[in-house]
Amino acid sequence: MSKLKYFLALNRAIREEMSRDENVVLIGEDVGESGGIFSQTRGLYNEFGELRVRDTPIAEGGFVTMAVGAAATGLRPVIEIGFGDFVTACMDGLVNQAAKLRYMLGGQVKVPLVLYTFSGGGLAAGPQHSQCLESWFAHIPGLKVISPSTPMDLLGLFKTAIRDDDPVICFLGKQLVGTSGDVPQDTKDYLIPLGKADVKIEGKDITIVTFSQMTPIVMKVAESLKSNNGINAEVIDLRSISPLDIETVIKSVSKTGSLCVVQESQSPCSVASEVISKVVEYDSKILFKNPLRITPPFTPSPFSPNLENIYRPSQVSIESKILKLFQ
Repeated sequence: MSKLKYFLALNRAIREEMSRDENVVLIGEDVGESGGIFSQTRGLYNEFGELRVRDTPIAEGGFVTMAVGAAATGLRPVIEIGFGDFVTACMDGLVNQAAKLRYMLGGQVKVPLVLYTFSGGGLAAGPQHSQCLESWFAHIPGLKVISPSTPMDLLGLFKTAIRDDDPVICFLGKQLVGTSGDVPQDTKDYLIPLGKADVKIEGKDITIVTFSQMTPIVMKVAESLKSNNGINAEVIDLRSISPLDIETVIKSVSKTGSLCVVQESQSPCSVASEVISKVVEYDSKILFKNPLRITPPFTPSPFSPNLENIYRPSQVSIESKILKLFQ
């Protein structure tokens, strides 16, 4: 194993897949010579040239729809949308075109594209640059959605996504960009299947399900619950939002009897809602306590750092709410 930063795991995944397959192209704003807003595409323009690393105007709807056409005619576009909030500007290309072409044409056309974007809060960027919109796209048949929390998961899932023949949307946590983690020494063919959750910490008293940049916070919660209260929490990182690995969650809840889902997006019609409903539909009797959703309040994200810290789930707020289940 070797250490690699989260943003460099993205860079390596794109570089290795572009080296492996000449049909992989990178499209987006400032992905070329400038190297991206977090240096995530640094060096790719010099290595692969302007025909395969294409800087675009600030016109997300235009270049995403262009990428759909490119994918349908043989290329494998990787698209960057700098902030997750701006996927709202390209909904038609993703939801009405990319997600549906293969179905509408009876499988004769594939749309193998990956769109990645930086999602979530923690940077005091305000309500138009801090949203988590993964559940919007998990609702659409024909789209796959991933949200990795570690460099290793990002590397393996992203390479798998590029090789996948369906459109995949990847939400990357902004606060994770500078974090480091272990990755294999040889990653050229390191793949993680989509739709497979990862048990980060094993436990017997409660199942805590989460994803993206809530994962490291939840892992700290689990450590604190064990050391300070003797509560052994099992932490499951979903990694894939669609397809959703509900089997791993059900197996865990069948052991612990308790379920908590922690996410950075609001609660209504969300991933947390889906996970809990799937478990209850399977067998409500495996739950010894009422399931718990820990999410931000149903309001836009505040701009003030002090208010944002209160708004987002934190180690203190998560731990406090879980402890109430055991009182």
